[in-house]
Amino acid sequence: MPKVVSRKFNQKTERPSKEKKEEKAAASASAASAASRAFGPLFNKDLGQHILKNPLVAQGIVDKAYLRPTDTVLEIGPGTGNLTVKILEKCKKVVAVEMDPRLAAELTKRVHGTPDQKKLEIMIGDFMKAKLPYFDVCISNTPYQISSVLVFKLLEHRPVFRSSVLMFQREFALRLVAKPGDSLYCRLSVNVQLFAKVEHIMKVGKNNFRPPPQVESSVVRMEPRSPPPPVDFKEWDGLMRILFVRKNKTLSANFKTDSVMEMLETNYKTYCATHDMMIEDPLDMKAKVQGVLNKVGMAEERASKMDQDDFLKLLAAFTEEGIHFC
Repeated sequence: MPKVVSRKFNQKTERPSKEKKEEKAAASASAASAASRAFGPLFNKDLGQHILKNPLVAQGIVDKAYLRPTDTVLEIGPGTGNLTVKILEKCKKVVAVEMDPRLAAELTKRVHGTPDQKKLEIMIGDFMKAKLPYFDVCISNTPYQISSVLVFKLLEHRPVFRSSVLMFQREFALRLVAKPGDSLYCRLSVNVQLFAKVEHIMKVGKNNFRPPPQVESSVVRMEPRSPPPPVDFKEWDGLMRILFVRKNKTLSANFKTDSVMEMLETNYKTYCATHDMMIEDPLDMKAKVQGVLNKVGMAEERASKMDQDDFLKLLAAFTEEGIHFC
């Protein structure tokens, strides 16, 4: 058997010369170039580019979208098209919004010459700035840094689409589906659930992506309520901001802070002035707010335990008294 000798322990340590450093850098660049040719373009983590590589997960996402042959599907962040090609098999058309021209080119090459080529439209640009076309279903392996704004842009879209199947960071997904009493129940939970039915579909481990992200992921299904609830979202969100700053405190405690009282008093005076209403003299805003809380029997309630119906009832009671949150 040949003798194996480790050079590590049998040679003197030498400082690498400038020439050796340059050779090493060139070799590294060559290896990176070879990797790029073998695996496609290098991914930009700043854009949240983590390509879903597991075909079983991709198929599971498409199956949970319950696509119809007549559907137009909006895909956000198609990457190299691992999800796209499976979506194209099930629907009439896919509109894919991709910010990176390199990945858009990869996707174009992938479907070129196939029967699905005519069914794919690629929009190159920022989804958040794009004017969205009509679509029935949205599917997205979402860049995690735009998760929240993406959800609300979809919910604001008209006409209302049928459903969406979206990949998010695990904790964000669990906040979306959290219920009263859950530790992750928050303003995001109640705001999204006001306008949509949300359910957790599956967990997706980080090793299902290339390159793997630092966090685990989950897929949720979101179905907008149709018609949307007749609620002024700015008023609703203004109330939720107050209640969820300290969600485990009583409602009375949350409304007693000076900053909240000052804001509500300013809004109340503006409302009275624009509706030709007399302002009480003296105006005791704290007593007015407490009166509303007592009237609906929620003074000792906590936001962390309240549901949509509770919040709607509370908002209606404040509105009736001319108390506004925006």
